[in-house]
Amino acid sequence: MKKGSLFIIAWTGLLLGSSCRSLSPEEDCRYRSEAVDLQIVSADSSRVAGHSCFQVDNHFVWGASPIQGEDGKYYLVFAGFETGTYRFSDAWVLGSKLGLAVSDNPDGGYYFLGFFLNQDGYAPDTSSWDAQTVHNPHIRKFDGKYYLYYIGGTDPIGQVPITCSSGELDRRSRIQQWLKIGVIEFDSFEQLLKGDYTRFDQPLLTPRTRVKQDAIVDPSPEGTKPLPDNIIVVNPSVVYRPSDQKYLLYFKGNIYDPTWRGVHGVAISNSPTGPFVPLDREIFTVETTDGEKLSAEDPYVWYNQDDQLFYAIFKDFTGKFTKGEPSLALMYSKDGIDWLLPEHSQFLKKELILNSGDTIRVDRLERPQLLLDDIGNPQILYAACSVININPRTDGGCFNVQIPLKRIAGK
Repeated sequence: MKKGSLFIIAWTGLLLGSSCRSLSPEEDCRYRSEAVDLQIVSADSSRVAGHSCFQVDNHFVWGASPIQGEDGKYYLVFAGFETGTYRFSDAWVLGSKLGLAVSDNPDGGYYFLGFFLNQDGYAPDTSSWDAQTVHNPHIRKFDGKYYLYYIGGTDPIGQVPITCSSGELDRRSRIQQWLKIGVIEFDSFEQLLKGDYTRFDQPLLTPRTRVKQDAIVDPSPEGTKPLPDNIIVVNPSVVYRPSDQKYLLYFKGNIYDPTWRGVHGVAISNSPTGPFVPLDREIFTVETTDGEKLSAEDPYVWYNQDDQLFYAIFKDFTGKFTKGEPSLALMYSKDGIDWLLPEHSQFLKKELILNSGDTIRVDRLERPQLLLDDIGNPQILYAACSVININPRTDGGCFNVQIPLKRIAGK
């Protein structure tokens, strides 16, 4: 058995409660999720507390991306949007902000430092391509510099044609359909918080096609074949490919064939800041025996130097990737382009193991990001989480959870 295959089977098997077969010491490695310091503190399970959850007063907190700074501290770039005005499902589109937090420990205890991008939140703003909302950050470090990838958008009304047979397309839909991917380059987190960074006037990646039958912003000409970067490009994940010194940017688009399906693509560049050239083919698409194409969400991609393999974890909407229930799923690749689904493909169930020994089911566990060691071994999983259905709420109830991953070596 190849080392990379063992990594997948052992890791996912242990997270599911099974064990890895005994192999030679240099091949025998396993991962498991550790307990988190978290308590439910409200009768309706909408409020939590503890070392392992990051929250900000009067804000929804969602996706957060971690990295260790030059000072040895751990930094968390996160998306936050104010409570009390819009329900969650609208709020992130209408005025998400990017903020920064810090901790002495990677597994929790993060302290809020402030917001640094779109600080005015919901205030109407069309001054730049990302003026209205910024969301789903993903941070990387290449050659001594930090690169913060994110999605952003503004209201395109009055700028481009909008087609909607039922009347005017609502503001949320207009902004959501105008989302693109950008990048910020900076040298230190002190500079980031002060706004002393390089931010580009144009997005890093923009959709090449805009194909939808109706209710569409700036539609492509009739007969256009939709590409993976259709209508939107969102949820970036970037990885360096050692074999050819290329940077791979993974993104999500929307396809309607005929109903909605989230698809993923990859764009390739010689530089972390582009230009990125997208391929025409889909990535992470799995087709069932009856011809159904499965939809994934929020892939986080990394490269493991020991295994010489790329790995991706992502949200499995339906459980069909893992042949189980909705959860976080796992795929692997030799080149970052062609992806395989392992036999044991469930990475983590939608549950948290508490220090008390109890296990609680959660409604949302998504937007996974990892803190990796220098080789590419996962240390901590960071995920957007809510115990209850967050979509209709206006008063908060979601947070970012930090879940330690334990490596066990030896027979």
